[in-house]
Amino acid sequence: MRRPEPIELTSTEDPRVAEYTGMTDVALRRRLETERGLYMAESSNVIRRAVAAGHTPRSFLMAPKWLAAMESVLEAFPEVPVYTAPEPLLEGLTGFHLHRGALAAMNRPDLPPLSAVLEGARRVAVLEDIVDHTNVGAIFRSAAGIGVDAVLVTPRCADPLYRRSVRVSMGTVFQVPWTRIDPWPGGVQELRERGFVVAGMSLGEGAITLDDLVAERHERLALVFGSEGPGLTAATDRLLDRRVTIPMHGGVDSLNVAASSAVAFYATR
Repeated sequence: MRRPEPIELTSTEDPRVAEYTGMTDVALRRRLETERGLYMAESSNVIRRAVAAGHTPRSFLMAPKWLAAMESVLEAFPEVPVYTAPEPLLEGLTGFHLHRGALAAMNRPDLPPLSAVLEGARRVAVLEDIVDHTNVGAIFRSAAGIGVDAVLVTPRCADPLYRRSVRVSMGTVFQVPWTRIDPWPGGVQELRERGFVVAGMSLGEGAITLDDLVAERHERLALVFGSEGPGLTAATDRLLDRRVTIPMHGGVDSLNVAASSAVAFYATR
C-alpha cells in the first residue's frame, strides 16, 4: 500500500485532530485517555519505542521538517493519517511548543494480568498512590536502566501512559512490564504468596537500612514506594515484611521518591 501524502492543517479547529487539542488541560486528557483508549507519544524516539513494543498509532502530527526523520515509522503504517502544520499552528493546537519531532496518538493496549507480569520476576517496584506524572516517568526510566523486572501501580497511582510520564521516562514505560495491582493494599498478600518479600521505603519506626535489606539477599523482592509527602499509607505499612530507610545526612530527612527509587534499585540489583 502506497502511503498517501501528508495532510496539511490550516486551522486549530480541524475536527480530524481533535484528539490533540488542548493537551495541557489535565481534565480533558484524563477523559480522552481513559474513555477513548488512547495515549500520546511525544518525540520521535518515544514513538519508535512505542511502535517497537507493539503499540499501534491512530495518527501522527508534526511539522513538515520532521517527515524525513520519521519516514521509516510512517512507512510501516501507510494506513495511518499523517497531519502536518507550521509550528505556530501546532503550538496553538496542542498548547505547548512541539520541539521534539513529532506527536502520535496511540491506541492504548490492554493491561496484562498481574500473573503474567510477575512470571519469572525477581525484583519488582510497587508505586503506591504516586500522583506526580514526572515522578512516575522518572521511576520507570530508573527501573528500565537498572534492570527492575516489573512495575506495579496501585489504583490511585498516576497513569504511566500520561503524556508527561511517557516523555520523562524517554519511552521506557514501553520496555518495563507493568500493570495495576488491584485491590491494594490487599495485593501485598498476593505478592507474599508468590514468594516476594514486600519491603516498603519508610521513615517509620522499626525501619532497617537499605544496606541491611541488601545483606538479607532475598530471592524475590517487591519494593514499595509511597506517595509524595505522606509516604506509605498506614494500611500498607501494617502489612509490610520490611520497613526500609535510606540513611540521610546534612539535615535532609528524605529523598524525592524518584531519587530514592533509583538508589534502592541500584542497591538491590
